[in-house]
Amino acid sequence: MDKINAADTAWMLVSTALVLLMTPALAFFYGGLVRNKNSLNTMMMSFVALGVVGVTWAIAAYSLAFSDGGPLIGSLSHLGLNGVGTEAKGTIPHVLFMAYQGTFAIITAALISGAVVERMRFGPYVLFIALWTLLVYAPVAHWVWGGGWLMSRGVLDFAGGTVVHINAGVSALVAAIVLGARKDYGRQAVLPHSVPFTLLGAGLLWFGWFGFNGGSALAANELAGLAFTNTFLAPMATLVVWTLLDYFRTGRATAVGAATGIVVGLVAVTPAAGFVSPAAALLLGAIAALPSYFAIAWRSRTRIDDSLDVFAGHGIGGLTGALLTGVLAQKIWNPAGNNGLLFGNPAQLGVQALGCLSSALYAAIMTFAILKALGLIISLRAVGRVEGVGMDVTQHGEEAYASGEGSILVPPEATFAPEGLPAFSPQVAS
Repeated sequence: MDKINAADTAWMLVSTALVLLMTPALAFFYGGLVRNKNSLNTMMMSFVALGVVGVTWAIAAYSLAFSDGGPLIGSLSHLGLNGVGTEAKGTIPHVLFMAYQGTFAIITAALISGAVVERMRFGPYVLFIALWTLLVYAPVAHWVWGGGWLMSRGVLDFAGGTVVHINAGVSALVAAIVLGARKDYGRQAVLPHSVPFTLLGAGLLWFGWFGFNGGSALAANELAGLAFTNTFLAPMATLVVWTLLDYFRTGRATAVGAATGIVVGLVAVTPAAGFVSPAAALLLGAIAALPSYFAIAWRSRTRIDDSLDVFAGHGIGGLTGALLTGVLAQKIWNPAGNNGLLFGNPAQLGVQALGCLSSALYAAIMTFAILKALGLIISLRAVGRVEGVGMDVTQHGEEAYASGEGSILVPPEATFAPEGLPAFSPQVAS
């Protein structure tokens, strides 16, 4: 019979708070990479997930992901958090397990926003992430973690390589293609307005990621220590390799490149964190820099406007980490896992590939269907002149940076045109 352990509960309380912090951290990481006229809107796309995804999770998505059900989806037995109380779930309270898993759902949905910033209208985006949480995230979480068909086949995903990163990365790519490119994409330089914001976001993401991976042990034990250490090491190796690639390719070691390298390393180690040795984590982090770096370089030469390279960073990084888990995993580090290719079990690589392919295919099909269905009843993206003014003023009636004289006043009683532009003329601040 399950019994609550005080030390495990304390660690999971901290881990839940750390993972929740990752969504505001993502807001800073993404917000710094866009133009200042869109920075507030970009950050709000992350912050709003704290509300809409969190509520969706509590009402229905948690039940679909983690209640007893079939191989494809859970039941509605925990609808509205029915039956979710302070009883033990493993060695922690059930309500705490629900909250911890909810923080994963929140940041996964928020990740997608990086592919559609500077052009997707805020209202349709909110509807999209609510539906996506129910129809995409919850089923895949059930497949891998909730007793579904991929879990029964032995897919190893310690903290979300498939459930979080491949899921979000592929969905982001589909969303970018469905919405189309920004009106000035490829015609003028689109430069980050605040690289310090991006560096701050990357640092806070790394901090929160210790709860993301370390907390996925669901206990304060040796496995949490292993995952914590691997989360410490892998991004360091990715950062070194990414910086060297930047230097030898361009002659400069860029700050945006360093921040991106850290995040890619964190993404890649996520599925492997509790299954591989610290030495293997270093190797995994170093290898992971290569495919994501060159995917970004390739994407920038195409017409695919995945604005902040969510697919290259999270989709490719998650795929790399999930497959390398099937190569580097060792049961000596986690008896509940399995050995990988290098340790006498080549079949595990095939199992990992099955998990990657199935989750990617499902995410692509369902994301396309959700966006197309929404597009039949509401306009998904802003018109060209709204993009020109910027999404901050048109979607929120606010500016990230007001400079006193010349700032735009948005009266509270102002009405808004269907296109999203204020139905009044901008006034000079007095």
